Amino acid sequence: MTIESPGDFWKDYELIDSGNFEKLERFGKYYMSRPEPKALWDKSLSDAEWSRLVHTRFRPGAGFGKAGKEDSGTWERNRKMDDQWVIRYRGGQPGLDFSLRLGLTSFKHVGVFPEQSSNWEYIYRQTSELVGKAKETGAPRPKVLNLFAYTGAASLAAKAAGADVTHLDSVRQVVTWARNNMEISCLDNIRWVVEDALKFARREAKRGNVYQGIILDPPAYGHGPDGEKWKLDECLYDMLKCVSSILAPVDSFLVLNLYSNGYSAVLGETLVKEAFCVKTGYKSIDCGELVLHDNYGKNLPLSVFVRMSR
Repeated sequence: MTIESPGDFWKDYELIDSGNFEKLERFGKYYMSRPEPKALWDKSLSDAEWSRLVHTRFRPGAGFGKAGKEDSGTWERNRKMDDQWVIRYRGGQPGLDFSLRLGLTSFKHVGVFPEQSSNWEYIYRQTSELVGKAKETGAPRPKVLNLFAYTGAASLAAKAAGADVTHLDSVRQVVTWARNNMEISCLDNIRWVVEDALKFARREAKRGNVYQGIILDPPAYGHGPDGEKWKLDECLYDMLKCVSSILAPVDSFLVLNLYSNGYSAVLGETLVKEAFCVKTGYKSIDCGELVLHDNYGKNLPLSVFVRMSR
């Protein structure tokens, strides 16, 4: 099991401090404070120092902590800042370079989950290897499917490596946001799909379509565009079994990311092994935690991952 965090080469993001159920972050030139239930320790900086730095602070609403409204609230601005701005991800590998438009949403998010940069690095590395093999053998370009894809950083990583990418999310506005990220990154030809992820995967299985890379970052709860209900505890294993039928048996990779509290890396690894009937025939399976390191040496764990290549 491994623990990974963003590399020092990413200059547009920084976790300044964490504690007392909050985190203080810098995205580009703007500093913000957001609730963080996993920051159980004390802050290293004083409240006055936080207030001096932050451009904006997220204030939870009345529904904060309730199912479906876990992150609802408003932003309170302390200093002048743009409603939207752009940051750049220059990765640890040549060619991994894209831009992301950020903005303040009513659900605490700003358009990127920085701890995911370790997964972007893995996706780019694996995809680049597959693209290289395809060129050597004259095979078609590898296809990568990104499910629950949000604003598309993982899609951009796969596209930058040269894959044919399908990006799926159930929220049309989020897909529009992801398309804009592609455009400002000077990339093109990502396939956009607004649909329920499990329904799409089942249809792809019936059609016999196969992908060389599949990325899943499912929420604890969600809804498809036609009212389909997603509950992680009830749907995840079925999703993984379905995905196992559309991931190529050789020269392929899987990335599973889980944010839900109570899910461990070992649990995720076991789910993948059982869903894919993994005993032999794979190159590697790795699981671990994605964390952010603040400037005072505290490690903030945010999600668990499972990666498989075969």
